[in-house]
Amino acid sequence: MQQVTIVGTGLIGASFGLALRKAGFDGAIVGVSSPAALAGAVERGAIDRGAPLAEAVGAADLVFLSQAIGRILDTIRHLDPLVKPGALVTDAGSTKCEIVYLARQLLTRCQFLGGHPMAGKESRGAAAADAELFRGHPWALTPDGPRELETPAAREFRRWLDRIGARIAVLDCDAHDRLVARTSHVPQLAATALAAVLEAQWQGAVPLLYGPGLKDMTRLALSSYDLWRDIVATNTDHIARALGDYIQELEHLRENLRTRQLQEEFTKGAAFAKRLREP
Repeated sequence: MQQVTIVGTGLIGASFGLALRKAGFDGAIVGVSSPAALAGAVERGAIDRGAPLAEAVGAADLVFLSQAIGRILDTIRHLDPLVKPGALVTDAGSTKCEIVYLARQLLTRCQFLGGHPMAGKESRGAAAADAELFRGHPWALTPDGPRELETPAAREFRRWLDRIGARIAVLDCDAHDRLVARTSHVPQLAATALAAVLEAQWQGAVPLLYGPGLKDMTRLALSSYDLWRDIVATNTDHIARALGDYIQELEHLRENLRTRQLQEEFTKGAAFAKRLREP
């Protein structure tokens, strides 16, 4: 692999560039983004230079689409005539089915392998990028079949994911979207809902009594709507079902505030939370 092109040099894209460099990649890393984002990524050492899309992908062995979902879809619509034949195109989109289906229809001169690094921060941009961002975190890959993981380009990409410390998880795109609706999207909406309720009740004032638990519970509410708009729009059905399950559990808790059933729910919840924190 001689050149990597990162389309979208914000937090995830710039972190990927930094991670590759730290892991020993000595080829060219070219960025495609806004002038300000490119300048920030060059300053951090995440990319060597910026270039227009056609120039940047024409010589790339790996093209990493790390934009918002709507922008990823738009880039895929323009990519096929520009990309190097035989290159691997992958992405960092938080939902997979719409991206994978579109790529399957439109990308014929290269291989597409859907991806989703399950890592991030509330802060955005190359200034917040971190070479260790992906270490120890899942990186989902959503191939159409096992053979897509065994091409030379895919094998090399997987080796670099190992080197940057990501934990590869392979599943189909619908299974991915169903799972992340529960493990990522509902937590975001739950945090947003709680923070919105409290904001409405206190109308901009900071309540006198709160502890670190409130900050923990509302941390995700700092996330940008611009990012989440596309996630919700491309995973609406799975999110709606997951929210239904969550609302049903909240109703169950409300109905059992004075019964021993509440203790059983605490026990179940604690067991799951403990498993999340096990090595």
